[in-house]
Amino acid sequence: MYIWIIMLICNLLIPLLVIIIGFLMYKHTPKSINWVYGYRTKRSMKNMDTWKFAHDYCGRLWFKIGFILLALSIIAMLPTIGASNEQLGNITIAVTSVQLCVLIVSIFFVEKALKENFDENGRKKSSI
Repeated sequence: MYIWIIMLICNLLIPLLVIIIGFLMYKHTPKSINWVYGYRTKRSMKNMDTWKFAHDYCGRLWFKIGFILLALSIIAMLPTIGASNEQLGNITIAVTSVQLCVLIVSIFFVEKALKENFDENGRKKSSI
């Protein structure tokens, strides 16, 4: 049971970090465009409008995704109570892999939203 609790905690680290980072991204967007931290892609770094939009969109998305991943991670671990260490390790690897894939896919959604709302030069598209 001790190992199961450790593995559960490990599986909850990524969702908890995603919730915290998501909250910080949309509530406390970095004040200036930088190459050190924040949502840094070519499109998001065009200007302050794209920078703020990307952080707001990604932050809100990650905040929601974090809670979903948290719940799904707990659900995935429940059937493994009393499982062997090897099974726990395999489930932990699978859960972590899914969590990371979801985060990578979220980048495509943010980039799509940036493309829909801003032109190639970073100017806000008019909604006609």
